[in-house]
Amino acid sequence: MRNQFLYLLLLASIVSCNAKNGSRALTADQTVFAEVNIVDVRSGAISPAHVIVKENIIEQILSLEEDIDFAKAKVIDGKGNYLLPGLAEMHAHIPDKSWDDPLVQETLFLYLSNGITTIRGMLGNEVHLPLREKAANQEILSPRIFTSSPSLNGNTVTTPEEAQEKVKNYAEAGYDFLKLHPGIRKHVFDSLVAAANKYGIPFAGHVSNLVGIRHALKNGYQTIDHVDGFIEGLVPKEAGVNPTENGFFGFNFTELANPNTIPELVELSKKNKVWVVPTQSLFERWFSPIPAEILVDQEEMQYMSPKTRENWVKSKKNLTAGDNFNETKWKQFNQIRYQLIKALHEDGQGLLLGSDAPQVFNVPGFSIHHEIKGMLAAGLRPLEILQIGTLNPAQYFDGNFGAIEEGMEADLILLKANPLEDLNHLKNPLGVMARGQWISEETIKEKLKQIAEKYK
Repeated sequence: MRNQFLYLLLLASIVSCNAKNGSRALTADQTVFAEVNIVDVRSGAISPAHVIVKENIIEQILSLEEDIDFAKAKVIDGKGNYLLPGLAEMHAHIPDKSWDDPLVQETLFLYLSNGITTIRGMLGNEVHLPLREKAANQEILSPRIFTSSPSLNGNTVTTPEEAQEKVKNYAEAGYDFLKLHPGIRKHVFDSLVAAANKYGIPFAGHVSNLVGIRHALKNGYQTIDHVDGFIEGLVPKEAGVNPTENGFFGFNFTELANPNTIPELVELSKKNKVWVVPTQSLFERWFSPIPAEILVDQEEMQYMSPKTRENWVKSKKNLTAGDNFNETKWKQFNQIRYQLIKALHEDGQGLLLGSDAPQVFNVPGFSIHHEIKGMLAAGLRPLEILQIGTLNPAQYFDGNFGAIEEGMEADLILLKANPLEDLNHLKNPLGVMARGQWISEETIKEKLKQIAEKYK
């Protein structure tokens, strides 16, 4: 009896020791990023660990001291590399084609290839609803998708009754939010807002010049994109301008804008919890003095069709032609935008990362790096920009993603070097995981090669 007791005591001691040391064997349905450096986007801390993913969830984060048998698991070598959460592109566009159309598949992959694991589609179409569900069910290789309704603008909603009907229809159809474009008259906008509140669907996008930034901020926009309406809002009332003569996002009012008014507008955005998606890359590529011939010759343009590239060149030349556009005025305009971006980040509700792709010279996925460059130029730090692309979208959507923590969805980017030291390290990832689906560097390169050869 005594020997049996000693045996049980010894067995308990062994089990206890093994549990304490974390000795365990992983299974074939688990993927482990072994000996990887985790980038904590909350604090900026770097922590070496093993990150274990099962299905689409980060199941465990284990110390390197843990005794683990990796033999049966899928192992991704993370030694010397860095792991951070996937990014969100908060002003994306998806072709208005069926989910199985090659152009749709290419576009979605271009986002993924640059570590974008969540996209907010800003020009909805009925075909995007089944696409969103197929992405959610992982029936297709895709970022997580949130989609807007079709455009509500001065041509599609001309009366309060029309606005109410369309809001009702789009809410019942299941769109995530309404997309607003310019041209909506103020009384029609007010009716639209009332209907959106009634049917419980948020709205986002542009600010019509007849509505104005202050009225927009006070009436519950979920996001204002492009920093639209803010420069017009900096013009003193005594200037007596015609709001319909504002030009490209307020460019015509550049010399009249008073930057001392920025804190008032920023405070309104905070008070009313209105996020801002700057899409600064739009203003530093399409609407900028850089010649179209230089932009169209950049390496990432190989992933766009010749016809698209040709249209982009024409669009840029048309927008920046004539005496109304000049580099000196553009620099002043852009500097005011930098001031707005920095202030909205520091004192407003906050910013969300979005580049408006595919738009003129903004290639899906690749354009996010231009957006990051613009945020750096505005004075934001690398960690702040990573938070704008990860934590802020997760808070915005109330989503279970945006950080590397146990129980969160496995949206991950594996990098060769620390992005906090240089955000250019976000380019050319060693691999991307989208809700547990691993896309290796080899797969990324091969698929990008196929897209480029198609449009060669």
